Parts: sequence; C-alpha cells; structure tokens
Amino acid sequence: MSIIPDNKVLDKMESLLNVASDFTRLKILYSISDTEKSVSDIIKEVGASQSLVSHQIKVLKKANLVTSRKEGTRVFYKLADEHIVQLLNVVYEHVTE
Repeated sequence: MSIIPDNKVLDKMESLLNVASDFTRLKILYSISDTEKSVSDIIKEVGASQSLVSHQIKVLKKANLVTSRKEGTRVFYKLADEHIVQLLNVVYEHVTE
C-alpha cells in the first residue's frame, strides 16, 4: 500500500496541478519547454494577447514553474527545471493512450 503524503505536501501538489491545468498556461509551458523565449515569441506561438500571456506568465512564475532572465529591456522566460517537462510528458502520455 502506498503512503499518502502529509497534508502540507498534498496542498502544494494541489496548488501546482491547479496552476498547470489552465489551457493557456499549458500552451505557454510547452512553448518554453525546449528554450527560453521572450513574451513576443510566446505570443506568436500561443496565439493569445500580450496582456493574457503576461498575466499567465506571472501566475506561472509565482508557482515556481517558470523563471526569467532580463537582457537589456527584454525579459526571457524558461521552465524552472526539468521536472516540469517530465510532468508535461507524463500527462501527455496518459491522455493520449
């Protein structure tokens, strides 16, 4: 029998899955899954407005799923770590079986 994580860990897991469960956020995560990109690059790939993409990136950053790097006036975004790619892959494989 599996051991159930404690409530604090379950709460963090729930929050992470809730943040990642948004359609636009998923598209953003996929957009930056292989390389860092600016908001304008993400907008082109995702097909959403600048304000929507910026807002969703803020949510993803707050959840520690995305990090940023500033170069002059441009900001580049990338996934926080390899675990997010693994999470996307597992969910993708599960739903496409």
